[in-house]
Amino acid sequence: MSANDSPRLVSLVPSVTETLVAWGVDPIACTRFCEQPTFLHMGGTKDPDIAGIVRLKPDLVIMDREENRQEDYLKLVEAGVEVEAVHVASLADVSSEIGRLARRLQLDWSFETPEALPDSAAGSRYRAFVPIWKRPWMTIGHLTYGASVLRYLGVDAEFSDREASYPVVGDLEIRSASLDFVLAPTEPYPFGARHLDMLSDFAPAYLIDGQDLFWWGSRTTDALGRLRTQIDEIVSGN
Repeated sequence: MSANDSPRLVSLVPSVTETLVAWGVDPIACTRFCEQPTFLHMGGTKDPDIAGIVRLKPDLVIMDREENRQEDYLKLVEAGVEVEAVHVASLADVSSEIGRLARRLQLDWSFETPEALPDSAAGSRYRAFVPIWKRPWMTIGHLTYGASVLRYLGVDAEFSDREASYPVVGDLEIRSASLDFVLAPTEPYPFGARHLDMLSDFAPAYLIDGQDLFWWGSRTTDALGRLRTQIDEIVSGN
């Protein structure tokens, strides 16, 4: 695809924005959470500037069922804007959903869903509390991309068996769980070193890269490698 026939894209999904840039296709606008300061920002993932997007007359707006709201999708469609909605809730979805987007943009891209780890590695499973918010504590459910990544790496997210995509849990529940460690992602809540003492009340606590855990697309392959290395270091240190 040459620069002359590149479509006018608006990405309302940080993972998609990163992937588009990796493909050499810069969107004309994105969200303020996409970490692209030189691009035009059209609000956030949950509060996009619908009127501003319509004024840009994009060829395509890319949204995600997890990141964005249905009411914003409907407003764009009602305004006559073409919208592509992806839904990545597991490692298996990366190939189909991002592959579908690549085909729509007439780009050659593929991702092979990784096979299960060898029995020697997968046989030892660990239980971790994975907070994504505090006050109240929230964690990830089994039908989320982050939980899928951790399962692949041999870690079961505690409380992920509950129906909610993002269960709310209390201190007593966490303390009562049989945890090997706490994995605190650096996003969506900005957990940092200052939170580790507090989280260590539950189990040995470690920071992990929230983007590697929750962003999918062009980074997935390398992110799996980085996370696997980090978890191996955590396990060997316990």
